[in-house]
Amino acid sequence: MNTPSSPQPSPFVINIGRQLGSGGSAIGRALAEAMGARYYDKEILHLAAQESGFSPEFFERHDERKGFFHSLLGTISPVLNISGGDFYSSAVSDDKLFQLQAEAIRHVASECDCVFVGRCADYVLRDHPRALNVFITADPADRIRRICDSMQVSPAEAEKLMHQGDADRAAYYNFYTAGHWGAAAGYHLCINSSVCGIEGAVEIIKDFARRKLG
Repeated sequence: MNTPSSPQPSPFVINIGRQLGSGGSAIGRALAEAMGARYYDKEILHLAAQESGFSPEFFERHDERKGFFHSLLGTISPVLNISGGDFYSSAVSDDKLFQLQAEAIRHVASECDCVFVGRCADYVLRDHPRALNVFITADPADRIRRICDSMQVSPAEAEKLMHQGDADRAAYYNFYTAGHWGAAAGYHLCINSSVCGIEGAVEIIKDFARRKLG
């Protein structure tokens, strides 16, 4: 006699916000591998491009920054990829770009366990039944060092990039979510990677996820 199998749990999502140079991407990638989940950082841009027909390069040019909203008055002319290889220009709003990216995020989140880094995924998936929202910060000296290493720039240049990167991410997030990027109350868990390191942060999130998500 066969006994009924237990129902499979619905997919979980872990959404990671992060300061530039905090190691958030490295933490997200290691976490996804440790938990058997799919990892999406810039990958979601390529998925959104694939599903919408827009050029991946177009999504990347406007990734997580808000400066273009004011300079281009809300409309831009991307190049569409057509199956036959032809290209044509078409005006599309910034809101539409966000919607296309959000649709791609919801699509994969409904199908499998995922770790998302950035892209307002915590807001996009705010109604997801099994979501954990995390924010990664780090001490300025460690962030500058990491930016120097990854971007091959001087400490002075890295410090400028650090401040500009945070300002861009905050403007983008606050504009689309009506929330406040980096505010502790908006996340389930906030971690300083300078204190625990990349591997330590992964272990902390894993343990927290077990408690919250089951």
